[in-house]
Amino acid sequence: MKYYLEDVREVFKRTESSENGLSQSEAERRLEKYGKNKLAQAKQKSLVKRFFEQLADPMIIILIVAAVISAVTTVYEGKVSGSPSFPTDTVIILAVVLINAVLGVLQESKAEKAIEALQQMSAATSKVLRDGKMVTIHSEDLVVGDVVILEAGDAIPADGRILTSASMKIEEAALTGESVPVSKFIDIINLAPDTKDVPLGDRKNMVYMGSTVVYGRGTAVITATGMDTEMGKIAGALTEAK
Repeated sequence: MKYYLEDVREVFKRTESSENGLSQSEAERRLEKYGKNKLAQAKQKSLVKRFFEQLADPMIIILIVAAVISAVTTVYEGKVSGSPSFPTDTVIILAVVLINAVLGVLQESKAEKAIEALQQMSAATSKVLRDGKMVTIHSEDLVVGDVVILEAGDAIPADGRILTSASMKIEEAALTGESVPVSKFIDIINLAPDTKDVPLGDRKNMVYMGSTVVYGRGTAVITATGMDTEMGKIAGALTEAK
């Protein structure tokens, strides 16, 4: 849903929320239904299992078979000729197979560490409106429709549509690569002629998980949590990358 193209009233309608946030009972119901606001973690595999999974690749199996055939042929020819020779080809092929498997394991480990780094960027706690009152909760308990209160120094706990902004500036380098803080506003973003969407970096009436408030303050209604956030999409791409 492109909330940045919608009026605040329409956003409240779609998220079934209001300026006073959700009731505690409704928040608990949504949390039970949609799950925690956190990035999914892949099951950890042992290094041995990862190594053998790399060897299970069809091309690697062909190389191993070729190495075995080469070794048998070399030994057989050595016996026939009476002058045994060292199976150089076999050693080279096996070395390539081992190096490929080790590099594959290292690459997979890097992807997992990248996801862990993304999770560490998430806020630990958040200030939200529940039953019209401000309370502090664990960020993983946030749900769509929660109204969060943001101040300078706060990490954005989930994606949301900005409701109020008092000179609020947010650093979004983790998502856009832009190191200069972005000034935020509450107005609807209008599409330029012949365009269907707005680049993430230009959605100045939105806040995104993984970014940080560096100046000012404001409020936002949560529109996406966990793996549905932009940061969650990045984490999903990392887990699926080969």
